[in-house]
Amino acid sequence: MKRTLFHAEHEAFRETVRTFLAKEVLPHYARWERDGVVARDAWLAAGRQGLLGVAVPEEYGGGGNPDFRYAAVLAEEFARAGAPGLALGLHNDIIGPYLVNLGTEEQKRRWLPGFCTGETITAIAMTEPGAGSDLQGIRTTAEDRGDHWLLNGSKTFISNGILADLVIVVAKTTPEGGAHGLSLLAVERGTPGFERGRNLDKIGQKAQDTAELFFRDVRVPKENLLGDADGAFGHLMTHLAQERLAIAVAAAAGAEHLLEATTAYVRQREAFGRPLARLQHVRFEIAEMATECAVTRAFVDRCVEDHAEGGGLDAVHASMAKWWATELQKRVADRCLQLHGGYGYMSEYPVARAFTDGRIQTIYGGTTEIMKEIIGRSLLG
Repeated sequence: MKRTLFHAEHEAFRETVRTFLAKEVLPHYARWERDGVVARDAWLAAGRQGLLGVAVPEEYGGGGNPDFRYAAVLAEEFARAGAPGLALGLHNDIIGPYLVNLGTEEQKRRWLPGFCTGETITAIAMTEPGAGSDLQGIRTTAEDRGDHWLLNGSKTFISNGILADLVIVVAKTTPEGGAHGLSLLAVERGTPGFERGRNLDKIGQKAQDTAELFFRDVRVPKENLLGDADGAFGHLMTHLAQERLAIAVAAAAGAEHLLEATTAYVRQREAFGRPLARLQHVRFEIAEMATECAVTRAFVDRCVEDHAEGGGLDAVHASMAKWWATELQKRVADRCLQLHGGYGYMSEYPVARAFTDGRIQTIYGGTTEIMKEIIGRSLLG
């Protein structure tokens, strides 16, 4: 089925991304996985290639193009390359909109130029040891001390946590307000009392630094409040649809790439004197996955189109895309590994790395269960 989502300018951007991956990412990726962190030079190289801040207005150093299809191209190519460690999507598609849409003029001029060059790496800190998707469970507090906020608490599972120069922290500013008493505070590297814990040891995405963060009497200037005081819940809900769509795009592309690699493998791998592709069971497996990928692609592309052409994507359809595409990626990874046999269990094979790297997709950005709850509530109240 021919895709109609992208135009010539998007495909030209795709070639730029592929060249960047081939030159600046893939030759170094094994080392980054061993180190547990991506080299900062890669972020600077991404900035030089115009891959950071594509949607940021030109006056702040960005590309000035809010068309989400460029973000989709980046997500697809990084997924197909099997290189999730360099978290450009987190930086561009999740944190970028907070800075652009909520930042004051002074904040934008202070943070966005470095955001676009790769000199300022960003993270967002919501999850805590006892609070994930349930924002009401957040215990990190920020007390109003007149000319500053006094921030105390801890966060965990924070992507870019080790490298981040600017962290958007979700903190409770009105204790009795529940989820509606939260605010977003921007905490900069080097602020006294802001400490990083372990670079967490994960089963996949080894190159992606994921850390614990600690805040002990951190004095956050009042001018580092992002958006409205006690307005974090509304701000987060506004931007979550794009985050979930970006995850869905990467998941669909990851599943398609695995299917392509496995189709090639079963054609050349022999068992009982003939290629695996000659076995009916294998053909049925490939047929089922190809159909599921094609149907998923059609829905995800439509969501991207709606979002790119005027913000027509709502939270429910973003949740549908995220749930379905990530669960598909998980199923495809499992079935493709099985078709590779013992070789699929070897880390040197891309299918093995895809199996572990992709497992987080159904968890972060809102678990599958949370996605179903959002959809269910929209239908049943």
